[in-house]
Amino acid sequence: MKKSILFLLLSVITLSSMAQANIAYPSGLSVGEKAPMFAAKDQNGNMVDVQSLLKKGPVVVIFYRGQWCPYCNQQLKKVSDSLSFITAKGASVVTVTPESAVNISKTIEKTKATYAIIEDKGLSIMKSYKVNFLVDDNTVTKYKGYGVDFATVNGDNGANLPVPATYIIAKDGTIKYRFFNTDYRARASVNDIINHL
Repeated sequence: MKKSILFLLLSVITLSSMAQANIAYPSGLSVGEKAPMFAAKDQNGNMVDVQSLLKKGPVVVIFYRGQWCPYCNQQLKKVSDSLSFITAKGASVVTVTPESAVNISKTIEKTKATYAIIEDKGLSIMKSYKVNFLVDDNTVTKYKGYGVDFATVNGDNGANLPVPATYIIAKDGTIKYRFFNTDYRARASVNDIINHL
């Protein structure tokens, strides 16, 4: 029984990886570029203004796919667990997602996140950071088979996801650190984030 469950899980991961191989991924922004400024309401209804946050210190911007993604939940939980080390360096953490507000609540339940989480309505933030891509029809169908319906989890944002990138914006507004990998399983480590603050 355990072998069949393991085989099923490995098959799902393999199919997901193969399905995503046909996607046209964006390039992301590079270190040294000016970071696009944005202001939006977080999960508590508070306005989060990156330009204002930069007056206090660097800003860590993390793009994540959704509460249905175990790799996202794992990364966000690690950031939650180590948040005091990040804020001790004067930094703020802002996460951006295409998922709807109701699903952001599920993310918070799973990760215990207390930092800002922004629903990117209309995808303007993801597009300005060049992390947004449209999931192809075959992958949409495969994900539905796994119980992930983008029309439900993302609402009006539909089948759009970000490459799960992490950027650190320096006080002068330039990007000083970038983690950008189209393999959704690869993530910036908390140690890397802290070491680049």
